[in-house]
Amino acid sequence: MPTYIETFDHDPGGWFGWISNAGGPRPLEIQGGAAISRSPWWIDYNHAPPGAGYMHLLYMLFTGGAAGEHHREVAGPNRFVSGGFGTDFTDARVTLRLKGELIASGTKLHLLCQGTHNGLCTGWILTGQSFDVTPDWSEQTVHCTPDEEQWTCLGSRHDRTDFYGRTPLKTVLADVNADILLVLFPLDIAPMGPLDGDPHLLRPERDYPVWRSRLPEGYVMLDEVRIEFSE
Repeated sequence: MPTYIETFDHDPGGWFGWISNAGGPRPLEIQGGAAISRSPWWIDYNHAPPGAGYMHLLYMLFTGGAAGEHHREVAGPNRFVSGGFGTDFTDARVTLRLKGELIASGTKLHLLCQGTHNGLCTGWILTGQSFDVTPDWSEQTVHCTPDEEQWTCLGSRHDRTDFYGRTPLKTVLADVNADILLVLFPLDIAPMGPLDGDPHLLRPERDYPVWRSRLPEGYVMLDEVRIEFSE
């Protein structure tokens, strides 16, 4: 199986950031052959409790065909899709060369894999392994082992269960047909001021203000992504 390598030498190669559910994708800054993601980042509330919680989406890449070309004007040509790389991430090894300055605020940078099966999109975060963001360049690898003890299923907020759900990890890893992401998780969401009712039924920064001081701040520079598939 060929190894996927993205070096960001000329463009994002299909990778992008995310403004919001309404705003959609945002372009990554490309500087010196690295893709840069800077705060403030959107709060993804799609998996609020009873789901796994909130997160920031720093980097995102569609792994499916038509979807992979959908945001070409923002993300550039998707070299994962055009290269014909498969979506079986079982036992794949994902290596990043990265650096940055990050006030993590209790979060870690994790790999997230998403796939749609039987009409539901399921996301699994590799919370048992993470990437460290340090001021100097480093190369780090995580292993997509099909062991649910290493992962956290995102589930869904109360009103998105028609779209998000829970499919077994082995099923999703065998066909990550939606996307892969690098996310900061979990976020400490604290309403700024009194709030009438359950905050998880509402949407932070859309329905109520939050204390941004309790959220991650900084930037990450991603110089290379390498994915070695097991078969």
